[in-house]
Amino acid sequence: MNIKRLLASILAMTSYSVQAEAPTFYGNMDVSIANANTPYGTRSEKTGTSLENWSTFGIKGSEQLDTDLKLLYKMSFQVLNATTDGSSSPLKAYNTYLGLNSLYGTVLVGRNDTVFKFAEGGVDLFNGSNADIDRLVAGQTRSADAIWYYSPKLANLITLNATYLMASNQSVDASVNIGSQYALTAILGDKKLKDQNFYFASSYNAGIASIDAYRQVAQIKLGKLTLGGLYQQTQSLKTTESNMKGNTYFINLQYDLNGINLKAEYGADTSGLGEYFTNATGGTSTSIDRSGYSDINMTQITVGADYMLSESTRLYSHYIMYQGSYKNSGTQNTLQNDNIFTVGLDYSF
Repeated sequence: MNIKRLLASILAMTSYSVQAEAPTFYGNMDVSIANANTPYGTRSEKTGTSLENWSTFGIKGSEQLDTDLKLLYKMSFQVLNATTDGSSSPLKAYNTYLGLNSLYGTVLVGRNDTVFKFAEGGVDLFNGSNADIDRLVAGQTRSADAIWYYSPKLANLITLNATYLMASNQSVDASVNIGSQYALTAILGDKKLKDQNFYFASSYNAGIASIDAYRQVAQIKLGKLTLGGLYQQTQSLKTTESNMKGNTYFINLQYDLNGINLKAEYGADTSGLGEYFTNATGGTSTSIDRSGYSDINMTQITVGADYMLSESTRLYSHYIMYQGSYKNSGTQNTLQNDNIFTVGLDYSF
């Protein structure tokens, strides 16, 4: 009788080890045509009319290791070979990790969006496009050599998340004095606005991407209307940007008009640590000294619409206007106004 029980226990244990889901192959192809006055805001970094490509593919899956323990994995790449920019290097590293999920939460190891970036929820209405909030706000980081923790949803309402970077594996500018690099986030509600019609997040970033920053995010759905906003305080830790700090905020709305998703957004920044200002003042070269910059003022106005042609195919278009000014050692500088018009097609599989 004991032998029968032993065999039954072994079979029960091994039954979990073979409950592996078949890997899912997934991705998206996003190709658009953009016309811009300057190269600073577009993904293609070109003036005039150009093709932009933002596509990814990968595999993901899971395996049940025990009753309450599951293995998770994902390996993905960004694909750039639809444009000449990807001729020499058509693939770039994207979210790739191995992890475990249990009753106590989820732990991932590898490369992924930091929980500071994750805190944006669905407030980035033009995510992945040349109107992405990363044009103005810093900290939209995908980090490697890191560990993530995501708590279970407490009271079906609250989650607590963290990212910790392995310091010895990070490539940090020699001019940056950074200790531990981590991010912490608390979330209330549902970023998809389904379980709850609201989403609130508070997040802190310490040292990741050479900045210290606090972020607050809010989004609420009222019938067919969704309102959102983001506010962030950011301080650069680079000696060549020692006085670059300030506030960034976005407010936006979207409205479902008979299947057409209408969107409008206003953003402003005084830190100068977003991608647009960085591109417009010489790029990311460590030889550029911005320590004399002050009175930075960037604004971004975006209006657009998208329409689902099918469950997997989205047609979209938007218009952006960028304006900016700053002082360098007391001398006033005004950036050229940038107007970008984009139309694109996004297919997910």
